[in-house]
Amino acid sequence: MISVRTILVGLGFAFTGYLAARGLWWTGPTPVEQPFVILAALGLYLATTWLCLFWELRPARAGEAATTATDAITVPRHSPAMPIWAALLALACAIIVPSAISIAVGPDARSALYATWYLGGIGALMTIVMVRRRPWIAWIGMAALAAASMFWLGPLPALGLGLVGSFVWVGVAQLLQWSMDRAARDTSKLAQLQRAASAWQASQSGRQRERRVQVQRALAVAGPVLARVIATGGRLDDEEKMQALIAEGTLRDELRGPRLLDDAVRAELTTARRRGATVTVLDEGGLDGLDDAALAKIRAQLAETLRTAVSDRIFIRTSAHDAVAVTVVGRSGEHAGLSDEDAVDLWREIARRT
Repeated sequence: MISVRTILVGLGFAFTGYLAARGLWWTGPTPVEQPFVILAALGLYLATTWLCLFWELRPARAGEAATTATDAITVPRHSPAMPIWAALLALACAIIVPSAISIAVGPDARSALYATWYLGGIGALMTIVMVRRRPWIAWIGMAALAAASMFWLGPLPALGLGLVGSFVWVGVAQLLQWSMDRAARDTSKLAQLQRAASAWQASQSGRQRERRVQVQRALAVAGPVLARVIATGGRLDDEEKMQALIAEGTLRDELRGPRLLDDAVRAELTTARRRGATVTVLDEGGLDGLDDAALAKIRAQLAETLRTAVSDRIFIRTSAHDAVAVTVVGRSGEHAGLSDEDAVDLWREIARRT
């Protein structure tokens, strides 16, 4: 597929070749004095111009093309700058060629078409240098072109024969370069905002799904109990009251510590409540950064701890410690009815990396 860049390079190649070909059109009554100097200057100009035009222009491989296409949408990148040695070679060409041509054709033919091609040719070369991101070299070259052409032709003839147009080319190239760079920065900012908006939308969608799951689970747990309460007018037997207490505790667990729960942990929490224990589950963000495998191991150890617990009060909460993920504390009344102090009969710290 032919890209815009390939078309522009082709046009630059054809245009600079045409300008150089004008220097070979030796017509008129006055012959050139030093044709070999003209040929050498033309060769230097073409070699330098085409080197600056085609340097480091290579077709991207399949993998690189895919990466570049992605980068062009997300983070636009500037084209690489011309090597400094190539830019200096172009500057040397801008200094040498005008004087060499003017000396070679002689004083009587310096305003002929085949002797003034360098006004457009050097302007085209400096336009390429500008596009290849060497603006200072381009403007220094244009200053050298202006000085040489005005010295050999005079100020007004030089301006009338094409010097003004060359300055316009280079100036427009720089303005276009600035505009493209600004558009690239704006596109990059827009891509960043788009990624941020997509991330926010994805997080909101995830939260909505999580809320729907929690609502469905709450209905599954509390729905039968509420239906029974309505059907009986609030007159529940002991088993139904126990089911209501278990449902209420399960709903609290789902709201306060959903990341601590799986089927095994839920079953052990239900067993503990059924035997009369008071269980509190609290997740304060201590499990952030853990993957599913690590969470599965932590839940398995938590279920095993609850399976062997005999405490009257069980507190389960996540820890902000770097090494501890979950702390399980169990307390039982040491002197029931005589003291409010409880004895700690269960203490278990579950490591983050098990």
